[in-house]
Amino acid sequence: MGKLRVAIIGMGPIGNIHADVYKSSDYAELVGVCDIIPERAERAGKRLGVPYFLDAKEMLEKLSPDVCSVTTGGYEYSSDHYEPTILALSYGCHVLCEKPICNDIAKAREMVAFAKEKSLCFGINLNHRFTPAFRIAKRWFDEGRIGDLLFINMSLWIGKFQDFESPYYHLKALNPHSVNIMQYWGGPIEKVQCFAMKAPGRTIWSTASINVKFKNGAVGHLTSSYDIERGHPMERCEVAGTKGRLVIEDMWREAVLYPAGDLEKRVYTNPVFGGFRDFNDTFRDRINTFLREILDGVKPEEIDGSGEEGLSAQIVIEAAIRSLDTGRVVSVDDI
Repeated sequence: MGKLRVAIIGMGPIGNIHADVYKSSDYAELVGVCDIIPERAERAGKRLGVPYFLDAKEMLEKLSPDVCSVTTGGYEYSSDHYEPTILALSYGCHVLCEKPICNDIAKAREMVAFAKEKSLCFGINLNHRFTPAFRIAKRWFDEGRIGDLLFINMSLWIGKFQDFESPYYHLKALNPHSVNIMQYWGGPIEKVQCFAMKAPGRTIWSTASINVKFKNGAVGHLTSSYDIERGHPMERCEVAGTKGRLVIEDMWREAVLYPAGDLEKRVYTNPVFGGFRDFNDTFRDRINTFLREILDGVKPEEIDGSGEEGLSAQIVIEAAIRSLDTGRVVSVDDI
């Protein structure tokens, strides 16, 4: 199996994580990196032993990569995703873009539509669910062990106490993971209601409680926060139905199935040897999944963690923001 030629636009901390995964991957050859900050571009290029560029167009023209990671930042952590994504797609690259897909819904829709027009794979780094624990739990779910879906409870907290440029930063930057996970189990979300608070000394909506109704009739709840010190655990997903309930702790640490009417539970525990070592392994799993799908010829509309999924999550978040601002329940179809 041949390797895909990969380039990266944006060499901050996340871009360097992507780079390390590509360097160790059996499916990729890292051929170049780019950043508008000269020091970051040069430092990354020399560390990784690849050409570095300050202009993405120049890099794409000279290197003709098969795949491009877009790991830029910008306002609300995602405003700089749009231009390099459109540029890379226009040069025929499959693109893996960091989440959030874009903080402008209209531009996010354009990114998804352009990838579809070009028949290219466009993925979002929704890495939290690219773990063995999630795959095993999904197998239980698909086997019907949960039964008819009743509710989904999701929680995620990461301590981030610096100032941010937008009062909605936490909602937009953290929750693409959580909303995508909820829709992974429950399908499309129909209605959203959001309450939030600005913790003492904060200028942003730093802790939020979001209620949702799925189109299939199930209900769900999301608690997210930037106000709790990062520790263990930091994420929890609970999925309940008429035949049982499953709980996933911290992405990869443990998945537990509680069958209804049965006192014996079923448990997957991340192994000490051969299991996930740390959070960066979620990047490794997600990125290699994307590469394998391209090499295997998976149709762009069928890839796991697609741009469409990233867009759908961001639309739900926008509905939550409108609910927060208006005090009303918001229909996702109105976004």
